[in-house]
Amino acid sequence: MLSNQFWSTPPPLPCFCSYKNPTQPHNLFFTPVFGRDNKPEMPQFEKPTVHMRDPERVEQIICGLIKGGASKLQIITDFDMTISKFAINGKRCPTCHNIIDNCKLVTEECRQKLLQLKHKYYPIEIDPHLTMEEKFPFMVEWYFKSHSLLVEQRLEKDKLPEVVRESDVALREGYEQFFDCLHQHNVPVFIFSAGLGDVLEEIMRQSAVYHPNIKVVSNFMDFDDNGVLKGFKGELIHVYNKHDGALRNTEYFKQLRDNSNIILLGDSMGDLSMADGVPNVENLLKIGFLNDKVEERLDKYLDSYDIVLVKDETLEVPNAILQKVL
Repeated sequence: MLSNQFWSTPPPLPCFCSYKNPTQPHNLFFTPVFGRDNKPEMPQFEKPTVHMRDPERVEQIICGLIKGGASKLQIITDFDMTISKFAINGKRCPTCHNIIDNCKLVTEECRQKLLQLKHKYYPIEIDPHLTMEEKFPFMVEWYFKSHSLLVEQRLEKDKLPEVVRESDVALREGYEQFFDCLHQHNVPVFIFSAGLGDVLEEIMRQSAVYHPNIKVVSNFMDFDDNGVLKGFKGELIHVYNKHDGALRNTEYFKQLRDNSNIILLGDSMGDLSMADGVPNVENLLKIGFLNDKVEERLDKYLDSYDIVLVKDETLEVPNAILQKVL
């Protein structure tokens, strides 16, 4: 496994940005050259979970984000296993789909069928030897089959809050600080999820972080007049077609044309395309959570994401960056 080499030596070209006071040059990660006891200003980057292929480039991007401040920033993020936790003490946490799959509203027969689908398709989703194009039809097949099974269960809309309350879903440590800080500074947050939008929104509401600055694009359930599930709205969003979904949301991004600095958070290679609909990107920082099959996938993640957080169930690093930017 690649060791974290970020702090082995100070960057040869330290970034001196003008922040609040342009007369006060300030190095992002180190007090001018080094502070007392040679301690970096952002100790979160010393965590063994933090990996970067090009620390110097990361510093340059973050300096650009800091110069732009809150008025130029927007967040584009995945939800399942990015905002929500992957595991607690080795036990897998549920995704939005899993919450429904495992709830008491679903029959045991349906639950077993959904589990069989997961065992068949999840290994394909995370297989490092298959391209996204090769995975694409399998993801469509998985989602279509699982959604059809859920429609057969005639799920009731008014039962969703209870289902979420009774689930084992958990958001990453520091989620309150993350969302509250972005709300306080009126930074737009675009949550782009291949999960179930109705469940996602309920999780956010129950966690008291579903603020007005947040827009959710996901797979939303379609209920009949009696509140019974009859299908799903709009185009299917799965892990590997977020590029198409991003382009369908170009109107949203056009309204934010001044928000040309982006922090993107994801946990799959498919999440890298979530910002494709943004018309004028100035600085883009990509933070990837690598939760599973680390040894097989770390190199590919390091090639694609600026910062890779390996089995890190917190938002400490994103929050540390936001503290500098906002």
